[in-house]
Amino acid sequence: MKRLSRIVVVALVASGAAAFARAQVSLPGVPLPQLPAVTDPVAGTLRKATSTFTEARKLRVRQLLRTGRATIEADPNGQPIVRGEIGALSPTPDALERARAAGFTVLRTEALDALGVSLVVLRAPEGLSTRRALKRIRELDPQGEYDFNHLYVESGEAAADSSARPGAAPLPPVPPGTRIGLIDSGIDTAHPVLSGATIVRHGCHGSAFPAAHGTAVASLLVGTGENFESLMAGATLHASDIFCGHGGGSLSLLAIALDWMAREKVAVVNISLVGAKSVLLTGLVRAMTSRGFLLVAAVGNDGPTAPPLYPAAYPDVIGVTGVDANRRVLPEACRGEQVDFAAAGAGLRAAAVDGNYEEIRGTSFATPVVAGLLARSLQAPDAARARAAVDALAATALDIGNNGNDPSYGKGLVGADFRPGRRE
Repeated sequence: MKRLSRIVVVALVASGAAAFARAQVSLPGVPLPQLPAVTDPVAGTLRKATSTFTEARKLRVRQLLRTGRATIEADPNGQPIVRGEIGALSPTPDALERARAAGFTVLRTEALDALGVSLVVLRAPEGLSTRRALKRIRELDPQGEYDFNHLYVESGEAAADSSARPGAAPLPPVPPGTRIGLIDSGIDTAHPVLSGATIVRHGCHGSAFPAAHGTAVASLLVGTGENFESLMAGATLHASDIFCGHGGGSLSLLAIALDWMAREKVAVVNISLVGAKSVLLTGLVRAMTSRGFLLVAAVGNDGPTAPPLYPAAYPDVIGVTGVDANRRVLPEACRGEQVDFAAAGAGLRAAAVDGNYEEIRGTSFATPVVAGLLARSLQAPDAARARAAVDALAATALDIGNNGNDPSYGKGLVGADFRPGRRE
């Protein structure tokens, strides 16, 4: 279980910080007491870069709301949702009949047999807003599980970063037959470091929508080639694209992806996506973890004082933060009891679309390190063995924060001497 801890804001001062690329205002309310005066160009660049990464997801959400206003809107907390759609987790026939009588329409029903649940997507009655529709359906069925069809987005960015350093010797080969799951955006499977990997694709009705984020994470997991190291080279990657070329992945598609992973018995699933807490997602996570699957998720880059992001903040999900080459937590990383482990999240070069490589940064790219290490120990879903795998990984963690579990580094840094990606 994740322990509630005091939020600690870590000030990061690193020489060479002027290499950070993008610029915005400094983080409001986050003290950086050891930074030089703002007239110092290095300090100014560090502050701007920190704010840029902290604001990246919020900017992406605002862009989604602006460009997709016909089909996307914000929930009461400002999180993106599919306009006019309400999700119902395993509703009873009587509840559906009452919903139809009240003007709701069943858009589709997803039988998530491997998880033992179903997801019904309802269309709100004509003239009723999405918010009022959710309130109405909950009034009709107070015992049911209903929520918005939320959208989830990536938790990492491409970035020029001066903190890269050579990696140590590669990890030992993975055991034969090892598999790992990835729920993300699409993958450029033609990239040189991925073309030889065994990748089982799922989603988007068989169509391919290569995307930067999914390609980068996949390369850190199973990429292989000259001067390139990954956590799980030689393993089979089960990759589900829930974006299909769009700016976010819906809860309903995330549900289908989780059910596919359960059906294929992929024990460890990497989810470098963040978003809102949801009644529906709560039930789906519970269904997965109770069956002995390990979900490993990025805690997000909304900043040290930001509220928790999901699914990483669920107690049974393994939440991962990122550190730089000096083993300091990324200043934009979220903090709190949701942090279980820290791993390298900056100074990495991963595969990009069209055969290129790109500097990457964020908790998204630390997550594959933890997922990969756990997948080496857990070959099949099993609740007792999953707990043992997490405990064994915790035993190897370097305590680089406060003594014991802390809100910045969790149980500590894992994979300390291994930095995946391209070597220059």
